Amino acid sequence: MNKTMRTLVAAAVAAGSLLAVAGCGNANANVATQKDSSGAVVVNFWHSMSGTNGQVLDKLISKFNDENKGKIVVKGTYQGQYDDAITKYKSAVQSQSTPTLMQIYDIGSRFMMDSGTITPMQDFIDKDNYDTSDLQPNVAGYYTVNKKLYSMPFNTSMPVLYYNKTLFKKAGLDPDKAPATLDEVKADAEKLSQKNGGPAQYGFNAAVYGWYLEQEIAANGDLYCSPDNGRGADRATKFTFDNDGAVTFMKWWKGMIDSGISGNTGTDTDAAVNAFETGSVAITVESTADLAGIMEAAKQKGFEVGVGNYPKIKTNDSGPIIGGASLWISNVKHSDEEQQAAWKFVKFLSEPENQATWHTGTGYFPTSKKALETATDKQWRQQYPQFDVAVKQLADTKLTSATQGCSAGVMPQARKAVETAVEKVFEGADPKTALSDQVKSMQTTLDDYNNSVKQ
Repeated sequence: MNKTMRTLVAAAVAAGSLLAVAGCGNANANVATQKDSSGAVVVNFWHSMSGTNGQVLDKLISKFNDENKGKIVVKGTYQGQYDDAITKYKSAVQSQSTPTLMQIYDIGSRFMMDSGTITPMQDFIDKDNYDTSDLQPNVAGYYTVNKKLYSMPFNTSMPVLYYNKTLFKKAGLDPDKAPATLDEVKADAEKLSQKNGGPAQYGFNAAVYGWYLEQEIAANGDLYCSPDNGRGADRATKFTFDNDGAVTFMKWWKGMIDSGISGNTGTDTDAAVNAFETGSVAITVESTADLAGIMEAAKQKGFEVGVGNYPKIKTNDSGPIIGGASLWISNVKHSDEEQQAAWKFVKFLSEPENQATWHTGTGYFPTSKKALETATDKQWRQQYPQFDVAVKQLADTKLTSATQGCSAGVMPQARKAVETAVEKVFEGADPKTALSDQVKSMQTTLDDYNNSVKQ
């Protein structure tokens, strides 16, 4: 998950904006089904997949259209990065010209749920008696609130620890043993760092990215917001990202920087990845979506990459949260026939073979468990065995409210608030105070959002 694609434009979820969205209405009585000249139902699909990812998606769209010629035609349109796309969706709602199918990134989910513009996937699932047992439970869990699946997971990633095996060998460390806890990361970083005679400029480095604090809180089994991370019948009414685990994580990170064994590349995630890829940093944390790129860079630089689970404060059965984006069916001026056509395409994309194609072509985690059993996927993972670490990490993570992540309508602002706190800690502020100040500053924003939805 690149940070450049993760900042939801504040206006799209700011307090009060939902009233304008939800108030547009979505009655579909007497709505005509859009069809092309052949009589095929048209499904307009807005997405944010560019480059290689976009090419793989286009191939899947073409495959679906060939299989449904004369019946359904999906027209995929790139709408820019995630923040741009959701802004365009909001504008389209106001003009009642939404696409039938929309790709929205993870922390835009609560906005979509509250907008009154979508038909929950659970409605289609229940009507069709669709078997969801093949969906990765921890992936589907993120898009589930109060036991209802609102959107279908599509491009999914999760954070892992990357380490330079070649530098581990030079430092006298076991290259086949990834550090599993924060204390182990620190111990390895001390031996790896140039300051202590190690082979790397810094033993550790990570971008100042609010996503990582969310991950550490979840991996510790704690909640980012309450009650119940907003996953039950009651919506989130308070942020709790100043809990003891979060404070421990911030003290650890600041201590690493102060002792000279961690770099500080700031909020630029590309800079953090580059520091690892060039070999100046021995350990980092990043998304599985970056695996293929990191592997290729390491090959060119002549070092071997190891992958480990996202490091925790202490060993437990909790784990990190998935990231990425999911698919939403809009009900704004879209007939039942058109929505059913979109649902058929969603099911197509979720099939094991198609998920294997998606996984191996893009590096995103397959949402289908059976995709991992296909010949295509097995062959790919033989080439990139490091990805099996992510597969096992996901399987070993117990699905709880903590590992589902916080579902709040102002998550983009909360993530930014955390980054502000992190930067203040790095400048010398007390971790507890810095985090608590941001929790307090977010309360009015969260209250205003919740009140706008209730009106």
